[in-house]
Amino acid sequence: MHKPLLVTDFLDRARRHYGDDEAVVATTGERYTYEELGERVDRFSAALAERGVGKGDRVAVLDPNTHYHLEAAYGTMQLGAVHTPLNYRLTPDDFAYILDDAEVDAIYADREYAGKIEPIRDDVPTETFVTNGADAVDGDWEDFDALLDAVGPDPGVDRPEMDEDDVITINYTSGTTGDPKGVMRTHRTETLHAYLVSVHQEIRDDDTYLWTLPMFHVNGWGHIYAITGLGATHVCTRGVDAERIFETVAAEDVSYLCCAPTVLNRLIDYYETEAPATTGDAEVRVATAGSAPPEATIRTVEEEFGWYLKHVYGATETGPLITTSDARRHFDDDSADRFARKKRQGIGYLGTEVRVVDEDGADVPRDDETIGEVVVRGNQVMEGYWNKPEATEQAFSERAEGYYHTGDLATVDEDGAISIQDRKKDIIVSGGENISSIELEDALFEHEAVSDVAVIPAPSDEWGEKPKAFVVPDGEPDDPGALEDELASFTRDRLASYKVVRAVEFVDDLPTTATGKVQKYELREREWDDEDRMVGEG
Repeated sequence: MHKPLLVTDFLDRARRHYGDDEAVVATTGERYTYEELGERVDRFSAALAERGVGKGDRVAVLDPNTHYHLEAAYGTMQLGAVHTPLNYRLTPDDFAYILDDAEVDAIYADREYAGKIEPIRDDVPTETFVTNGADAVDGDWEDFDALLDAVGPDPGVDRPEMDEDDVITINYTSGTTGDPKGVMRTHRTETLHAYLVSVHQEIRDDDTYLWTLPMFHVNGWGHIYAITGLGATHVCTRGVDAERIFETVAAEDVSYLCCAPTVLNRLIDYYETEAPATTGDAEVRVATAGSAPPEATIRTVEEEFGWYLKHVYGATETGPLITTSDARRHFDDDSADRFARKKRQGIGYLGTEVRVVDEDGADVPRDDETIGEVVVRGNQVMEGYWNKPEATEQAFSERAEGYYHTGDLATVDEDGAISIQDRKKDIIVSGGENISSIELEDALFEHEAVSDVAVIPAPSDEWGEKPKAFVVPDGEPDDPGALEDELASFTRDRLASYKVVRAVEFVDDLPTTATGKVQKYELREREWDDEDRMVGEG
């Protein structure tokens, strides 16, 4: 029997079996059951439909981790419209590019971020503008709750016929050129990824999930689906605050959360000074990804917090999750060796073929020494890039035909567990956010004092990696320290806050090949000389 895999099934199942159970603990204090959440979703769908939104139209969501994000996402998707979440840390120019590129028809923006959309609304094709605090927002915005009140209860939603191969989400990511690319994901890829997350992250209906991971990051790594479909409880947040996280874990009996290594470091810093309770009545497990956490971080989380850590790996294009370090037959829970094991990106998820290949597309030996590129094939991998067929073709054909090429370089051990060693792409991963070195270089080149520049990832105890610029100045700077501060301010004025250059080193020249191409590898090698690998690990 063939039954189409549709993302609408997740909320449908929760309403059917867990209608009277708590679905959401909102940041505003309200608590909603799954039936109440579903009714709000239905009313938002009806409001969008009244404004002409239908199957295939794009609806953007710009929101921290509130219940409105969940309602807007499901309200969009059950119309067959395409959920397009936005990174709230971007600039108005970034939003203008994305809204125009995706030809977004409607946007819901949280009251704290609507001000970033207001300056560019006349430059984009978007016609419907909704926020959750219209009275507090400048411009002509419709209020989310007022829309729901106007629709009334039990509106009924006329769902269109949907196919599992229809695109249902577009997640924008930055490439090495700095141009955002829209990653297209279908009902099928989203659904199968959520199934895999449910298995490997061991999600249950009695879980209470704390939203520390941004929902806009590949739909919260698929947790907007998995947590909902299994009838677990969403605890929403408005940003990451260490004190608040510990308080909520204890008060709400949180059993599961996701934290980038930089968030884990913030929690450790707070724990060492304040000694808060780290659990409620439930045992806690935590997933981390991005730059590999150092062994000391894993040790503190497991031995001091009493949490069980799972290290996972992937990319926006791959669902994101494709590997896990949680292979318990490969380590002893009572042995300190497990920390080194959990530091690795690990083995492939079910149904996921993860390979490390050389330049000819052949698998490297399992000697944990030979470096190759990580390529992947699986049902959770993207359909392609929105309106970018050439980039799509390149992503799936460079070394191994039919595999998505991650651009990450790794070794493989005898069990097939991968360990990332370096990056093929010039991408800096700082605090879980991707920063294009080329985009940052382009901004710095605009400063009159910069003659030449190369940006690379440098070690950071707080962020794992930070952007560092090697600058050839135009003349001898009178005050290098002042110029360094000026360059940081210069990038801050032009780019999203997390992309600001964090360190500057003035040099006489940059290492280049015979053809004049900058050899960033030499700069990275020098910068990471005291580290055990050239990716950020805190």
